[in-house]
Amino acid sequence: MTALALQALILTIITASTPLLLAAIGELVVERSGVLNLGVEGMMVMGAVAGFGAALTTGSPLIEHRRRCRGGALLSVLFAVLTLSLVANQVATGLALTLLGLGLSGLAGERFVGQPGVRLPKLDIPGLTDLPFVGPILFGQDLLVYVSFALVLAVGHVLFRTRLGLIIRAVGDNHGSAHALGYRVIAVRYGCVMFGGACAGLSGGYLSLAYTPQWVENMTAGRGWIALALVVFSSWLPGRVVAGAYLFGAVTILGFYVQGVGIGIPAQFLSALPYLVTIGALVVISRNRLVMRANTPACLGQPFVPDR
Repeated sequence: MTALALQALILTIITASTPLLLAAIGELVVERSGVLNLGVEGMMVMGAVAGFGAALTTGSPLIEHRRRCRGGALLSVLFAVLTLSLVANQVATGLALTLLGLGLSGLAGERFVGQPGVRLPKLDIPGLTDLPFVGPILFGQDLLVYVSFALVLAVGHVLFRTRLGLIIRAVGDNHGSAHALGYRVIAVRYGCVMFGGACAGLSGGYLSLAYTPQWVENMTAGRGWIALALVVFSSWLPGRVVAGAYLFGAVTILGFYVQGVGIGIPAQFLSALPYLVTIGALVVISRNRLVMRANTPACLGQPFVPDR
């Protein structure tokens, strides 16, 4: 493989991994607060259609980013109201939210099918982008690639170096004790769920404006479920989310690469490869009880009612 081909391969892996990283880092914060949101897929696809529609009608990158965040955050508010205020079952509500998002996005995006999209522009850094080999990889990406890494650093810092992060982890580990100490458990969880929804919206927008600049119904294709699995794979640690997202992104691109060079492996198997790797990774991680017990939020998925 030539250097140019290797560079192109790395660039495609970054493009495939970024939506997984954005969605997973948001869900990690949600689960650290003790909420299990299985509606990531629905929020992603709503962010995808909202971002595509905004780009098509306004052409403004700033408005695109706001609409993407809003598309995912609106569904996350609905999820938060149902599960935190009305104490609905988190698993059932998350699944219903996914179905709702897929249906609503199909309805809202019907008029966008077949229309050419607007690709996110690259943010070249003068003097650095022109560096041989590493320049385009490190300094020639679009804004959301840089945002994804900034979010990982910010989440890691806030969760483990600030008082706010300590409160979030306390709420996720023992919401009863956190409430007894005077912390507003419901308010903290509302904020975390909305942050996760905004990240999922950005992730979906990246799909419709950078990965494949067009709108196709159900274009998330299960990436929301992979993002959920990545949180478990990472043992709820932000740094490991990056490794996991890029591993699964590389597996996805490997499937395309194998098909492109004509190796005799069924295309259906290659398409299913990222999901098979996801299942395998989860089985391996789940068997290590020490790792699972070390970082799993103790109150994950448990409703909190102050008067009970």
